[in-house]
Amino acid sequence: MAKQRKNAAANQKKTSWNRVKRILGKVLIWFFATTILWVLIYRFVNPPITFLMVERNWERKAAGKTTKMEKTWVKFDDISDNMKRAAVSAEDQLFLKHIGFDVQAIEKAFENNAKGKAKTGGSTISQQTAKNVFLWPGRSYVRKAFEAYFTLLIEVLWSKERILEVYLNVIEMGDGIYGAEAASQAYYGKSCKNLSRAEAALIAACFPNPIRWNPNKATAYIKKRQYWIMRNMRRLGPLDF
Repeated sequence: MAKQRKNAAANQKKTSWNRVKRILGKVLIWFFATTILWVLIYRFVNPPITFLMVERNWERKAAGKTTKMEKTWVKFDDISDNMKRAAVSAEDQLFLKHIGFDVQAIEKAFENNAKGKAKTGGSTISQQTAKNVFLWPGRSYVRKAFEAYFTLLIEVLWSKERILEVYLNVIEMGDGIYGAEAASQAYYGKSCKNLSRAEAALIAACFPNPIRWNPNKATAYIKKRQYWIMRNMRRLGPLDF
């Protein structure tokens, strides 16, 4: 009798574990199918909104301000080559060579952060695009894991041209300003197709902190970054997509 009860308990435990495995398997299949389809859709369909845009407007509402979301999607060919080169020069000079991650930049950022220096990022344009389009703002290991996953997906399923196009259309470039076209209109009163090298470099110089930094009120530090970006633009080879 005791042996039968023991066997029954073992069988029940095995049955429960099998049920858990089936549920986990279904969840994983659903997750991979949904995320892959999501990324595939955005290969052809322009993302209408991002989680950051939603969060920024919640912050504005909490502060008693009206909502603000200036953005105009422009095709890759209608973005100034100067803007493309400035973005790559400022954020990810190995953009066309890596498969989503700059290992040396990540290691350097990790070392600096471990030493207690000001936190620096090692994110590539691909990583930033994955974060901006598919994930929520903030810093956590969970979000970084999802960021790595989506980075690999867009590197596999999108072209480099598409990654840069999406990046330059959704990136935050000011208070309620998103994308190169909206930034160009806000700061220079013209289309991003007509940005000069200096103008594009100044916009890119503000990428790390677009809420605090403004191309129209460039500090000495921002102008120094602009000069550094323009120097990198001259050194950067052709952007052959």
